[in-house]
Amino acid sequence: MIKKSAATAPIKDVDDYLAHVSPEARATLEKLRKTIKAAAPMASEVISYQMPMYKHHGMLVGFAAFKNHCSLFPGPAVMERHQQELKRYDTSKGTIRFPVDQPPPAALVKKLVKARIEENEARAARRLRSARGR
Repeated sequence: MIKKSAATAPIKDVDDYLAHVSPEARATLEKLRKTIKAAAPMASEVISYQMPMYKHHGMLVGFAAFKNHCSLFPGPAVMERHQQELKRYDTSKGTIRFPVDQPPPAALVKKLVKARIEENEARAARRLRSARGR
């Protein structure tokens, strides 16, 4: 959970976001950030809905800290395809929740990010083909 109040300026970037979460959550989210950036070096870091997000041909993944947990947001289609690997986590449509000090393994995060990259690139290619066909 970020410490900024609603009356303060909005979060500017991921570094600003991380500066406003608890030290425990910050350590976990910095690990996630490093893993995401390694899996998707072409992705741009943005703040959307006051949370860090990574975009490449659309949203890839996001993450956030909350009072009693952290979350990773890879989207519902990827989660459905990897539901066996996500069984140990508290999940809902498009969201993986985990204890602040127990992030998902880097290998799983990379797998989810790469699956999102494939989805987004396939969608972008379909759009391009459709636009050329007009």
